[in-house]
Amino acid sequence: MHDIKWIRDEPEGLVRALVRRQVPQAEAAALRDTLLALDEERRAALTTLETLLARRNAASKEIGQAKAAKDEAKAAALMDEVAKLKTDVPALEAQVKAVEAKLQAELAAIPNVPLAEVPDGKDEHDNVEVRVVGQKRAYDFAPRQHFEIGEALGLMDFETAAKLSGARFVVNKGPLARLERALGQFFLDRHTGTEHGYTEVNPPLMVRDEAMFGTAQLPKFREDQFFAGPGDFWLIPTAEVPLTNLVSGAILAEDELPLRYTACTPCFRAEAGSAGRDTRGMIRQHQFTKVELVSITTPEQALAEHERMLGCAEAVLKALDLHYRVVTLCTGDMGFASQKTYDIEVWLPGQNAYREISSCSVCGDFQARRMNARYRPKDAAGKPGAPRFVHTLNGSGVAVGRALVAVLETYQQADGSVIVPDALQPYMGGITTIAKAG
Repeated sequence: MHDIKWIRDEPEGLVRALVRRQVPQAEAAALRDTLLALDEERRAALTTLETLLARRNAASKEIGQAKAAKDEAKAAALMDEVAKLKTDVPALEAQVKAVEAKLQAELAAIPNVPLAEVPDGKDEHDNVEVRVVGQKRAYDFAPRQHFEIGEALGLMDFETAAKLSGARFVVNKGPLARLERALGQFFLDRHTGTEHGYTEVNPPLMVRDEAMFGTAQLPKFREDQFFAGPGDFWLIPTAEVPLTNLVSGAILAEDELPLRYTACTPCFRAEAGSAGRDTRGMIRQHQFTKVELVSITTPEQALAEHERMLGCAEAVLKALDLHYRVVTLCTGDMGFASQKTYDIEVWLPGQNAYREISSCSVCGDFQARRMNARYRPKDAAGKPGAPRFVHTLNGSGVAVGRALVAVLETYQQADGSVIVPDALQPYMGGITTIAKAG
């Protein structure tokens, strides 16, 4: 959510930001004009309301004075005036409320402003590679895709999943299911250890409208979500929603920051805009497991925290000896709430392509304004000052399903078996190789 005061003071800054976000210039200018007109209407109505309230209070006092002076005619006239004001005020209050709602709805639909350092561009083809880590492995056979490996092992079943739930679901069984569980446990253990220092949380998987609004899934991306009524609940698209909303409505002490949370949860996405994309395999599913990282910090520390979060996500991939690259997303490929995003793309030998496995974003105060999440900074004397909005960050640390895909494709053998990475073997109960039964 944007501060209307900033838009009032920097209207052309809003237009420039939207144009960088690939909004046409004319559309951006029209939105600017709409916002400024609504803001002017709201402020004018508020001024009139305040004038009427002040006059009602003054007239009420004057009635007593008139009666004390035994001026009944004046008292009667004043009482008539107060009676009319009591009728006018509610109508004006309703007008203010209606205009405010319109303004907030318009503001809620505007994406975050990209940082100056974010590369301009239209889509993923304009993203900028930051670094490449590790080497592509050489195979003396043609590498297979993960679903070919899993199905040949008899441990990955899309047909039964479709019978149960339809397309974009999977049933993993036996040691493959254990490997998936091991990945989530491994990621959590690394992130909650002394090196990364995140606090593990087991959050609800269903949240209310307010929580989805707070992290900007609602109202704009309603079609991408799964509604879980009755009770106005939504299945979480990622643990970012409950973890970030832990500070909703709070005023934190500066000494409490940064707060760092992690959770391994099922996630649910309708994938409404991905018809025909990644229809085979586990890359794009309605239900998947992900380890989420969330940080709540001060404006001054947010960018350093972003680099730190990226490093934490990279560390677990390095421990698995997976080849990957880091890219900075361009303005046209960034998420709605993001100021800047790094994607980590893992190399999949079976697909002969890099695919996203983690996305780490800094959001500034964009989500905090929607959640009303603030903190009290200390002044030079160490005394708490006026509340300011916190800055929020979120990232994948990392997507468990996609990590399973990467492990299967990276560690596949010519005979169809899969070697369990050294880092995961302590979680596998003595299993070091996953092979077809019998």
